[in-house]
Amino acid sequence: MKSIVDLDQVIDNKMVNVKSSLSMSRWPIDDLPHQKLINHGPSSLTDTELLALVIGTGSKGNNVNNIAKELLAKASYSLSELAKFNVNQFKRIRGIGDIKAAELAAVMELGRRRQAGLLLSKKVITNTIDAVLYFKPILGDQSYESFHVLYMNHGQRVLKHSVLAKGGIANVSSDTRMILREALEIGASKLILCHNHPSGNLNPSSADKYFTEKIVKAASLMDIAVIDHIIVSEVGFYSLADEGSLN
Repeated sequence: MKSIVDLDQVIDNKMVNVKSSLSMSRWPIDDLPHQKLINHGPSSLTDTELLALVIGTGSKGNNVNNIAKELLAKASYSLSELAKFNVNQFKRIRGIGDIKAAELAAVMELGRRRQAGLLLSKKVITNTIDAVLYFKPILGDQSYESFHVLYMNHGQRVLKHSVLAKGGIANVSSDTRMILREALEIGASKLILCHNHPSGNLNPSSADKYFTEKIVKAASLMDIAVIDHIIVSEVGFYSLADEGSLN
């Protein structure tokens, strides 16, 4: 029985190798990713097949299945790592040009927005975990720092989400007035601040603490409460409110 199983495995491996060398137009129709998805649903596809569907077509001498495999290999076979890729990183794969790279980046962004939208659709942030679950899909795997503000009413119903700056606290330190002006214009009485640390180090910097203290004091003069400043990374989060460092 063992020899039969081994023989079957050899045959399967050979079929995979043959497929890799063929244009997908020459594959059996039921093996094509789009047909598998139609027949059996998206969960039946491998990561490679899903990527091949998004990429669409291959290039001369490199079919779309091979391009998808190369892309996953570049991301260490991690979809989380792949989600960090920018357009230029996608284009490093032979067969992926401007349009395909932009389409891949758009798919990754849609995934992030879907996760964030699940919570925001509820429109109420009741605790730190709610805020983290909202922000982490957006900021957790970004390769650059960006600063975000959630504007809420007294019942902590979200009124608006603003991306204030890309580049972190250093680029937002002079924008306290802009944050508070926006809060007054839309009638927000509570704010949650959030930015990311791409390095993975979740400890707030001296600049983080200084800016937080500055905006908390300024907001209190206008009866606006800054209820938290959260730092997120791919590996976790740090809440200044939970750690008693908000004031």
